[in-house]
Amino acid sequence: MMLSRPLRAAGFAGIAAMALAPCLARAGADDPQALNFGVISTESSINLKAAWEPLLADMAQAVGVKVHGFYASDYAAVIEAMHFNKVQIAHFGNASAIQAVDRADGEIFAQSVAADGNPGYWSLLIVRQDSPIRSLDDLLASPGKYSFGNGDPNSTSGFLIPGYYVWARHDIDPRKHFTRMIIANHETNLLAVVNREVDVATNNTESLARFAARSPDKAKLVRAIWRSPLIPLDPIVWRKDLPAAVKQRVKAFLLSYGVSGPDTEHAKAVLVALRRAPFRASSDDQLLPLRQVALYRDKLKIQDDADLSAEDKAKRTAEIDAKLAALSRALDAAGAKLN
Repeated sequence: MMLSRPLRAAGFAGIAAMALAPCLARAGADDPQALNFGVISTESSINLKAAWEPLLADMAQAVGVKVHGFYASDYAAVIEAMHFNKVQIAHFGNASAIQAVDRADGEIFAQSVAADGNPGYWSLLIVRQDSPIRSLDDLLASPGKYSFGNGDPNSTSGFLIPGYYVWARHDIDPRKHFTRMIIANHETNLLAVVNREVDVATNNTESLARFAARSPDKAKLVRAIWRSPLIPLDPIVWRKDLPAAVKQRVKAFLLSYGVSGPDTEHAKAVLVALRRAPFRASSDDQLLPLRQVALYRDKLKIQDDADLSAEDKAKRTAEIDAKLAALSRALDAAGAKLN
């Protein structure tokens, strides 16, 4: 579906196009007829479209190429769409961005910034206010007692982070620890807790804040029993083979959006709806800490695998240790860029 330009965006789009005239002048036959922008399914597609389509409409006007929103039912669908070049640019979480970079010819070029300026967000485990579960220790000490809403396997805050920091570090298999486990997006899991369909679920501070803005009374029924270390905010990824001139225009638009130009107030309003401050430049380096977490988790699985011989465990563990050492060196090189 082609996204139409809101009338209020006309000023921004027109001036943005003039500012980018040198780039537009070089547009030629190599430019795609349209760009598909993927958005991972953190909540219902109706809510996601309402938040993202104004930005995509402004992007289309500034870049000079039609931009279509791509909203799928799960994270994997957006990754696969990028792999087959059905999506050229996408908003991912860090875990799904790893898959896009490794499997779909993706490359990070920008990063979201929280509305309050935070460089990241936090994964949560949530329960109802009246739940007898008062802390993570209560949950860990109660195998076979509660039901659990887990996140999409490609979700950073809904799956990867709690998978490592809560389950792997405490030697717990959630499939065995809970009476029942469902897998869903953040919004669905949050509502499942509110409606007593599960006892505990994964979520994150951003999803909870959006829910509180829409449904403050329901949000009051929820509390967190665990908060993760800081997670770098969501990256924006493009396919590496996107034409260089188009990349330049897209990046110039996104990094200036809400920062400069005659229609900055309109852009800021769009970002507020996304619960974002202006975007900032980024790179694949922002994935390094998450890659470490994933490797640590894989190492623990290997060590606990009763079907592997001692020799196989030693070999696979050594391979992971070498990768971890390489990631540590890469993190040292990246230095203060990751914060």
